[in-house]
Amino acid sequence: MAATHNHREEIQLIKPHGGEIVNREASDDSAASLLGAAAKSPRISVTGRILCDVECIATGAFSPLQGFMGRADYESCMESMRLSDGVLWPIPIVLPVDPAEAKSLKLGAPAMLVDAEGRNIAAIEVEDIYQSDHENEAQLVYGTKDSKHPGVAAILELPHTYVGGKIALLNMPTPEFPAYALTPAATRKRFKALGWRSVVGFQTRNPVHRAHEYLQKVALEIVDGLLLHPLVGTTKDDDLPAAVRMQCYEALIERYYPAGRAMLSVYPAAMRYAGPREAVLHAIVRKNYGCSHFIVGRDHAGAGSYYGPFDAQRIFNNLQNELGMTILRFDNAFWCNACEGMGTEKTCPHPPGEHVVLSGTKVRELLRSGKRPPKEISRPEIADILIRALGSKPTAV
Repeated sequence: MAATHNHREEIQLIKPHGGEIVNREASDDSAASLLGAAAKSPRISVTGRILCDVECIATGAFSPLQGFMGRADYESCMESMRLSDGVLWPIPIVLPVDPAEAKSLKLGAPAMLVDAEGRNIAAIEVEDIYQSDHENEAQLVYGTKDSKHPGVAAILELPHTYVGGKIALLNMPTPEFPAYALTPAATRKRFKALGWRSVVGFQTRNPVHRAHEYLQKVALEIVDGLLLHPLVGTTKDDDLPAAVRMQCYEALIERYYPAGRAMLSVYPAAMRYAGPREAVLHAIVRKNYGCSHFIVGRDHAGAGSYYGPFDAQRIFNNLQNELGMTILRFDNAFWCNACEGMGTEKTCPHPPGEHVVLSGTKVRELLRSGKRPPKEISRPEIADILIRALGSKPTAV
């Protein structure tokens, strides 16, 4: 007779990128030692965007990176979307340093990363100091040198001196949303507690409208759980504040998703608007957080018309096996009056005249005037949160 097992089978989640979750948070002992040396160490002032990268490296969101890239990884990443050891990595994670501060740095010696308030955030072991080529970086990573592209504009403002080396986090940046600030190790633990073996990740920097909700629920038909994973680091000035977006996500999950099947957590990275390459980065990061599946919609991580609507889906054609994830490619979703439901060009046979579609500009106009967009476009609760954030009083259209 077969043996019976009373204990639950251990849940195995997808392996992190590179094999294991990196942890570059300094232990209490090493932190005390590093802070003791801080007074004698040269200082590197870091911006909010770099602080986002520090947190992502330290918590393992950017596994297998253990620090900021040296020249070999930087050049290899730009040219082949790989680290110098061949591991897939699509976007340079670099530490630009002001020339005056760079003069005090020595190879093989530590330096201290400090924020705008002068707090010691992390120590870096300086392993490489090199000069970047911003125009080449922009062309290779973003596919354009146009300074109107928000990602390119961010690069062109940086100092040309980059510093590479492993980091040790001393003070975690204060999270804006502490209840949702889960590290990759923490989300993996939560997935196991929920009994999820397969998890679909959804990247967003905007409020979730009905079309996004539809894509997520289609994906939920084939996996155990959904990680709604909004990016809350540095974004464009005209993007909605993260606090408003979080209210929308909370309302949506509370009212429209089954309990125990959807989870909200934040991704503390800066947005780069790098289109296809950033889609690959977003997939790798969600793999580190424990997601086996990842949704890539139309114009993922795009800005303006710099990328074709499906370029971010095509880039995965030869990468899916290497990633070990299932990439779910979706077309634009819409409400069809004839179907009396949500659909896409793949599932709806009716002409565009039957589709309820509004441009983002038109939706913003309605919200600013205090009017809800049609319920086929946006849930009323979500519309009301956005209207209040824009300073109006909600009224039904």
